[in-house]
Amino acid sequence: MRKLLLALLLLLPLSLAAQHRHIPYLGFARLDRNRIQYPSGESPDFDRFLRKMDTLVTFGQGDIRILHIGGSHVQGGTWTQQLRRNLMSLRYGLDGGRGLVFPYNAAGTNTPMGYTTRAAGEWTMTRNLKPEPSIPLGLTGLSVSTSDSSAVFFVDLTEREAREASPRFSFRTVDIFGHGSAYPVIYLDRDTLQGTFDGWKYHFDLPHYAENLFVGFRGFPGEFTLTGIYLDRPAHGLTLSECGVNGSSTRSWLDCRDLVRDLAFVRPDLVILSIGINDIQGTDFNPDRFIRNYEKILSYIHAVNPHCAILFTTNNDSYRNHVPNIHSENCQLAFARLAVLHKAALWDLFDMMGGSGSAADWENAGLMKPDRIHFTATGYDLLGNLLFNALMDAMKKTR
Repeated sequence: MRKLLLALLLLLPLSLAAQHRHIPYLGFARLDRNRIQYPSGESPDFDRFLRKMDTLVTFGQGDIRILHIGGSHVQGGTWTQQLRRNLMSLRYGLDGGRGLVFPYNAAGTNTPMGYTTRAAGEWTMTRNLKPEPSIPLGLTGLSVSTSDSSAVFFVDLTEREAREASPRFSFRTVDIFGHGSAYPVIYLDRDTLQGTFDGWKYHFDLPHYAENLFVGFRGFPGEFTLTGIYLDRPAHGLTLSECGVNGSSTRSWLDCRDLVRDLAFVRPDLVILSIGINDIQGTDFNPDRFIRNYEKILSYIHAVNPHCAILFTTNNDSYRNHVPNIHSENCQLAFARLAVLHKAALWDLFDMMGGSGSAADWENAGLMKPDRIHFTATGYDLLGNLLFNALMDAMKKTR
């Protein structure tokens, strides 16, 4: 009887208040302003998302897909992973699939810390940092190409430096986005699985759940270009995918010609937009151009889901040439204007940090790196906890 009662208790969600993460006192910051804002006075799409999220957490019903898009803050994965840990802890069995992943090791760049990739063979990488990339890119903003018959890659969903609260993920279906005269195969147990091609991706149904992916290629001489992988499972739940490219700006994502196609496949319920820190690194930041670029990105998102919720996260305070970046405040205002124009939600990180010059205090507290642009692992964990708490407070208000 006691075992049955314990099992039932594990299935029940805790109250939203009990789920709040502890935030340390930082006298130089304005963490009392940690909240989701609605600069236009309302955000019907975001409210709809919160109600859907509340239903999933309270009753275990529904399927939610979230995308977090940005630059190196997102590619590093620590911020998103902490948010993912927190969200997955809201109810037992919330794993709706790991979502979008990429073989970053084949591209010669860092993998988000929530999983591991390894690769062998010869690969060529293309990313969205240069105007009009030669290869059509999609939601990952990256591609890897190979004509090497020995090329392989491996994706392990076990979190690097896993913690007690780290979620475990498994998948039953695999979609490999890409094209070429060669084609991907999956090595599983002692079998070699071939997928079905639908014109732009290969789909695989696995005979059982798996926690890692081993991919090779057939059809040589030839070549294959891969632009993304989606790992899913038939059960409903919550999926949070990060899409980050080091150095990317709003312009970078507009140069991803297959962005709408990939968005239509993922069909997100919420997109967290954290693109902007690289837009202000030059000397010619133009708020109107920044807004125009973001409006095109929003048009792509709403083309596949007109009621997709949008959450803008403002840039963190940062330094350029050893002084506070002069564009930070204008960019903060541009984010607020976007939220008004599109009735979107806003999370004002710049204000919470303490405004212009506060990055120095965060560095002194061990929360930012010496460049005063990027955070330390502890700092990114704090961002994940702060954003989670703000979301929980917003959910509570919908009840």
